[in-house]
Amino acid sequence: MENGKFMSIYEILHPDFKMLVDVHAQAEIIKEGFQFTEGPVWHAHEECLYFSDIPADTLYKYTDQNGVEVAHRPSGFSNGLTLDKEGAIIACEHQTRAITKYAGQEKQILTGTYQGKKLNSPNDLILTKNGTIFFTDPIYGLREGNGGPAEAELPFQGLFSYQEGWTEPRLECADFVRPNGVALSRDQKTLYVIDTVKQHIRIFNVKTDGSLEGGQVLLELWGDGNDRPDGLKLDEHDNIFSTGAGGIWVFRADGILLGKIRFHQKTANLAFGGEDRRSLFITSSQFLIRLRVKTRGFSPLDIVD
Repeated sequence: MENGKFMSIYEILHPDFKMLVDVHAQAEIIKEGFQFTEGPVWHAHEECLYFSDIPADTLYKYTDQNGVEVAHRPSGFSNGLTLDKEGAIIACEHQTRAITKYAGQEKQILTGTYQGKKLNSPNDLILTKNGTIFFTDPIYGLREGNGGPAEAELPFQGLFSYQEGWTEPRLECADFVRPNGVALSRDQKTLYVIDTVKQHIRIFNVKTDGSLEGGQVLLELWGDGNDRPDGLKLDEHDNIFSTGAGGIWVFRADGILLGKIRFHQKTANLAFGGEDRRSLFITSSQFLIRLRVKTRGFSPLDIVD
């Protein structure tokens, strides 16, 4: 590390990798000293990044002008974050075991139970244009230090959908081991879901009524070491940037592995942001990192607009 930058290590496995990633770029450390960063989302209207530090029970805001500031503390041990069409933060909270929505400093619980039982610990989520929230519900947040300890009430770890006004979420799939990161294709017709223990990404077709079908495995991310896939994002052409063993794995939309961006510590999640959406913000253990790339991603508000 020199002058706040990592010497990024790139593993090029396909010529198309260099069309998406600048293999000469160095990863910039925006700030370090966190406990475990997660859930980054770029707020296009406020021109800032929101992200969680789960064990610190804090939701942070980053801008170039003011650096990293506390946005909400306590945060309910928030993890994944997204935005509604008005720009309000919607969060997965471990401690409340719920999906919550912020209105200024106030927040409301949108949903936290299924068939009378508490959810496990909502982990990651994404919002469609029509207002459907897809979220994963593994047991990670039931552990001490992540919002727990607490006991699971559901006999499965599922993928759910929810719309404001529903009395409870709808179970879309219950055959995951540890459902985790979620992403949508640009046309909103395909949902991508990571299963961390299985170390693969599954794809579901989003039907016109908002429900899901399918669920076949698109690709696998088996690698060396203890790190496993966690979060993912898609670029403007549905190329897949997923965290995995050793850093970030980059796949073509059809599942072909193009290359890897190597880091020395666990990478949990990532988000495209910045004015041109070509900055990749990476939550990586005690770090918040930025890496400039060639391809362009998007903020949830870009989809709404």
